[in-house]
Amino acid sequence: MTATRNVMRAVRVFEFGGPEVLKLQSDVLIPDPKENQVLIKVHACGVNPVETYIRSGNYARKPALPYTPGSDVAGVIEGVGEHVTAFKKGDRVFTIGTISGGYADYAVAAANRVFPLSDKLDFRQGAAIGIPYFTAYRALFQKGRAKAGERVLVHGASGGVGIATCQIARACGLKVLGTAGTEEGMNMVLRSGAHQAFNHREANYIDKIKEYTGMEGVDIIIEMLSNVNLATDLQLLSYAGRVMVVGSRGPIEINPRDTMSKESSIIGVSLFLATEEERHECATALLDGIEAGWLKPVVGSEYPLEKVVTAHEDIIHSSGARGKMVLLL
Repeated sequence: MTATRNVMRAVRVFEFGGPEVLKLQSDVLIPDPKENQVLIKVHACGVNPVETYIRSGNYARKPALPYTPGSDVAGVIEGVGEHVTAFKKGDRVFTIGTISGGYADYAVAAANRVFPLSDKLDFRQGAAIGIPYFTAYRALFQKGRAKAGERVLVHGASGGVGIATCQIARACGLKVLGTAGTEEGMNMVLRSGAHQAFNHREANYIDKIKEYTGMEGVDIIIEMLSNVNLATDLQLLSYAGRVMVVGSRGPIEINPRDTMSKESSIIGVSLFLATEEERHECATALLDGIEAGWLKPVVGSEYPLEKVVTAHEDIIHSSGARGKMVLLL
């Protein structure tokens, strides 16, 4: 192998901090897949809000420095390690986790975190499945115990997890309400399966949701921004309703009495804590959804790897989410 062929471009983080700590390097060694691992030629990689929290150093999990961010890659198998029988060189795949980091030309992943990518979806859509769809399924069913016929409010429904939640909930027979911050976002939420959309930038949008749901309230709220919405979420719940905390960017003050009056629950959701069986359950449901045609990731902003700093700025400060943000390689 010539010296030029065993190196790749990869984003490296040498210290925790703002987006500027993301450094694109072009001389990073291509990793080798070990036992039960695969090497993937990355075509696209999803950008998730959690990656900005980890990068800042303000997250429960801190990777050892230096590291390459990125979990959700889509691409083609380049090589397989020992004992890997499920995949071969040339297979189209997507992941829900990597070992070496996804913001790179090549990534190593554990074979049990890799799934076949249907020809129905392109690589950009493949990079939009991982964390968003697995998180949405876990929040709705494994933690939220959602049942057909229940009402779900997706708070921040136009981002990656929000769109995934709308599609899954609609396909599984729930009544779906979603919020977004722009007209375009609201239309996207409706196209993704919501029965009704609300603009969370309108001063009286909570009243509109209450009016729409009448006395019944909503059974489940999938909450992307708990530090802003949790207190009002508790006002919107039905009896025995539950708020699923999927995202939060800081503390909030709530009145615990609001949970007593309806015996409601606030439940945290972390995909990182899913067991092997739970991940398998998610994967089975989602792969079925791709085949059935209802699982259709919506890709939003696209960035070349060179613009990774801008991507990390935009995912936190954009005026309103419009689908899943991806890096293209």
